Amino acid sequence: MQTKEVLVILTDHWADWEAAYAMAGLNSAPDYVVKTIAIDKQPKISIGGMKAEIDYTISDYKNLGNTAMLVLPGGFSWADSDYPEIAAFVGMARTKGIPVAAICGATIYLAKHGFLDNIRHTGDTFDYFEGLQGYNGKDNYVLAQVVNYDGFITANETAAVEFAREIFLMLKMDTEENIREWYDNFKNGMA
Repeated sequence: MQTKEVLVILTDHWADWEAAYAMAGLNSAPDYVVKTIAIDKQPKISIGGMKAEIDYTISDYKNLGNTAMLVLPGGFSWADSDYPEIAAFVGMARTKGIPVAAICGATIYLAKHGFLDNIRHTGDTFDYFEGLQGYNGKDNYVLAQVVNYDGFITANETAAVEFAREIFLMLKMDTEENIREWYDNFKNGMA
């Protein structure tokens, strides 16, 4: 079986901790490899000061047939920038049935581009969604740590472990039992 790519879409000031569990788990699984993608090749500096090299630019990426998932970590720049290239890329991925996982500020980004209008979703408090131009999904907002629905995983900023669990389950990275055991260990400790 060919190794499938999980593309982590990075922007400046991305929240390095929010997708860290998912990236580490997937990158150590034999069927997946994590790659970074952005609108340009400039390294992206995280909120924590980590510099991430970019593997692909969105404009040059042509291998969606080998893409298992798009992951959008949160971060400060989602609210400040419109990133039309990213919205188009997410739209193209969804037309091919590729799932999308977004956490924290990235859920707001998906919302303002209409991706969450017709699906159950969550994110940080509803106050961030309310009145957001381009968002018509208020009836589908769920107050929850994470929501996995119709090809989208959305999570709030405090749900990095839940976010990873849902990504692992969606991609069938391991048995459900092993994933749930992993989740219990990282959520509740080894006691």
